[in-house]
Amino acid sequence: MSATEAAASERVPESLETQVRHIIEEARMVLPGIQALFGFQLIAVYNNRFASALSESAQRWHLASLLLVALSIALIMAPAAYHRQAERNFITAYFATYASHLVTVAMIPLLLAICMDVAIVSMLITSSFSLSLVLALMLAVFFAWFWFILPWHHHRRIRQT
Repeated sequence: MSATEAAASERVPESLETQVRHIIEEARMVLPGIQALFGFQLIAVYNNRFASALSESAQRWHLASLLLVALSIALIMAPAAYHRQAERNFITAYFATYASHLVTVAMIPLLLAICMDVAIVSMLITSSFSLSLVLALMLAVFFAWFWFILPWHHHRRIRQT
């Protein structure tokens, strides 16, 4: 192993306070995007084209996507609500683990919602259900790779060394 590889693989344990600070920063990075998506989803329903251009089933898909984004918002904001009520003025390892899991889990409904919305928009543009489905599935694989598979693989590799 070269000196560069050794330096890149060096791991230093984080304090509990640093862990929680990182979790909060990560949630703050994700939340504005989720909220913007949610806002656009809500506005779309009030657009005249929504009812005329989308079939009833596409409108239901949009509703399902909207609910998934709302679920994602609830999950990503839950650590703040928990901390304010249950562990105000101190930090525990339980909170760090709880918050980390919720931020990770929040990405699942977000992934599904984004892919569903892409499928709906693709359907409007291409008028092809199969192409829309392929595009949405490709996007789902892309997100899953970078959000879950690659981190899991790296975590697993680190644990083995």
